[in-house]
Amino acid sequence: MQHEFWHQRWQENRIGFHQFTPSPLLVDYFNELGLKTSARIFVPLSGKTLDISWLLQQGYHVVAIELSQIAVTSLIEQLVEDFDIQFESSEKNNLIHYHHPQIDIFVGDFFDLSKEQLGQVDAIFDRAALIALPDDMRQDYVQHLIEISGAASQFLISYEYDAGSHEGPPFSVNAEEIKQLYAEAYDIRLLKEQLVDASQNKGNHPKSTLWILTAKF
Repeated sequence: MQHEFWHQRWQENRIGFHQFTPSPLLVDYFNELGLKTSARIFVPLSGKTLDISWLLQQGYHVVAIELSQIAVTSLIEQLVEDFDIQFESSEKNNLIHYHHPQIDIFVGDFFDLSKEQLGQVDAIFDRAALIALPDDMRQDYVQHLIEISGAASQFLISYEYDAGSHEGPPFSVNAEEIKQLYAEAYDIRLLKEQLVDASQNKGNHPKSTLWILTAKF
């Protein structure tokens, strides 16, 4: 999937994937990771998600990366308004870096982010990254994520629907594919699955799935 696709979506404000409240699955189950409140959480392909504000409110440190400058500008404006914080900015390796002691935000291609730039992270929150990518990119995404994070534990929300019923994104990533992608590096536990907007299901049977991934080594 080309960068231009996502840049155009943000330019045209076609961001139906954006949620206007923190993810209920995050709020209800994130403590399953057993993290200290000072833990550093990586949010890949973050958009301008309000999940970041929720994580900060719990005392976590956050590092995020997003392709769209439009999304990040909106995110930063919201964080400044909510937390009265200021960012320093710099640029390296094709990435713009906005820094505050509690949060780092990178703008650019996820695959340009190095382990050194990311720094130590204690966990990954993937709400909509994996399912934003077509199947020919997901393996590369997972491999790079594991490499730069040191196989940090993951709180992974995926999405599943009947084949042929939706073109994506979001793309359908079923349990079998989750295991194929992550089983070499992680112990995988399905924590929750639920229908998505069951009142308008119309035979499509979409559901969200929540996974906890814990490194094997």
